[in-house]
Parts: sequence; C-alpha cells; structure tokens
Amino acid sequence: MERARFAHQVAEKRRLIKQYKMERERQQKLEEEEEIKRLRKELIPKAQLMPYFDRPFIPRRSKKQPTVPREPKFCIPRHKTIKCCRMSCNDMSGPSRLQHLPSSVEKAEALYQQRGQLKEEQLMKKIQKLVGEEEKLRMPIAQGLPWTTDEPKCLIKPPVKKNTIPIDLKLHSDIRAVERARFTHQVAEKGRLIKQYKMERERQQKLEEEEEIKRLRKELIPKAQLMPYFDRPFVPRRSEKQPTVPREPKFCIPRHKTIKCCRMSCNDMSGPSQLQHLPSSVEKAEALYKNRILQ
Repeated sequence: MERARFAHQVAEKRRLIKQYKMERERQQKLEEEEEIKRLRKELIPKAQLMPYFDRPFIPRRSKKQPTVPREPKFCIPRHKTIKCCRMSCNDMSGPSRLQHLPSSVEKAEALYQQRGQLKEEQLMKKIQKLVGEEEKLRMPIAQGLPWTTDEPKCLIKPPVKKNTIPIDLKLHSDIRAVERARFTHQVAEKGRLIKQYKMERERQQKLEEEEEIKRLRKELIPKAQLMPYFDRPFVPRRSEKQPTVPREPKFCIPRHKTIKCCRMSCNDMSGPSQLQHLPSSVEKAEALYKNRILQ
C-alpha cells in the first residue's frame, strides 16, 4: 500500500514538472513572438513628413559679418628662386637690367589677372547665348496663308455645353466598404471574446494547479510515527477459529487419455485372464497419492 502511494506521488510530481516546463516554453514562445512583432514594427519604412504649406520657407539675411578679402601669399621654394636668379644673371650683361627683373609676387599677380579676364570672357559669352535663346523663344512665328486667292473663312464656334450637375450616387464599393467594416468589427469582437475566454480558462487552470500543489505539499510532509502504548503491551492470543479439515484430492484424468491407455494395455495382453488385473484410473490415482505420502 505504501509503495503504491509513493509511486502515485512520484507520478503526480513528474506530471506537475512536465506541465510547468510546457507552461514555461509557452511563455517563452509568446515573448519571442512579441519581440518579433516589435522588431517588424520598428523596421517598417516611415513616410516622409509633408512640408508646411501654411508656413513657407522665407530665407533671411545672415547676421554674420561679410568676409574681408586678403591678398594671397604665393610661397615659391627657395631653390627655384635661386635658380631663376642665376639664369637671369647669366643672360643679362649689365647691372641695369637687374632692376627690371620681375619678382614672384608680380608674376602671381599677372597670372591672377589673366585668369580673371578669361573667366569674365567665358561668363559674358554664356550670358549672351542665354539671352539670345530667350529672345528666340519670345518671338511668335505666325502661320502663313495658303497659296490661294480666296480669303480665309472664319469657322463657326461649336455650341457650348452646359455644366454637368453632380448626382449623389451610391457606389457598390462604398456599400462593400461598410459591410467589410462591420464584418471586421465582428471578427475583432469575436477574437477578443475568445482571447478573454482563454485567459479566464488559463487563470482557472492555474488556480487549480496551485490548489493541487498545496494539497500535495501538505500530504508529503513527513509525520512522526506514533509511540506504542507501554501501559497496554501487546500479548499474542490463540486464535478461536476451528482448524481446517483436509480433504482427499480428486484427480480428474481426461476421458480420451483413459481410453487410449486401456486400448494399449489390451493390445499388449494376450489372455482374457489378465483383463481382470487391469488397474483402473482410480486405482492408479490412489497408488500415486500413497507413494507421495510415503515419500
């Protein structure tokens, strides 16, 4: 009895552990699904904001002070200046020509002026080209008269149609949209009720499991064994039942086996006098029982 109770407790404990593991896996799965939904929402491309048409962008004048242009400082390496000076000294015969030797600053200024003139010429050419294209576009080209002597006919204007008055139409798509909205509302309400029912059922199941766990904990508390009654010691007594009476056993041999044995014994015996000494099945059983008792 104690063994069966212990096996039942172990099986119940295993069932509770298995159920707790399944519940924990379900909770983990739900948390993973929520995390995936949140990531999908974050990865959805968001639409760009529309500009504020009621507040157009008005450029304002900067409050910074205008930059003051400075004269550029062209730094020429020293070995190049010495080389140029030596070459010019070798070419010039008199000391008077050294006064007219152009310095690096004068050369840079001449190059800067030449480049500015080229830029101005290119800009003026570009402006003239744009002005000429705009004048060509402004000049209307009239269509010439046909090569005939007849005067051109003035075509009659077609009659002007009246403005159409819009009619309040009930489109099939609008009706379908209303029905679809009603259907989606019903589906959402049904889903909400099913979810609420599931949550209530899970809550009831959880409460039942907690009650079962509390009951098992109370049952599994080890209790102390009762102390014996020293004032009333156990004294064995003789039983008042009557002794059992032994009965003679009844050895039942199947009929087909007895017939077979009789036939074999009859075939072996030659005379009819020997049939009188043929042992029956009862005699054989009695002899076998006596042999067992003697042994």
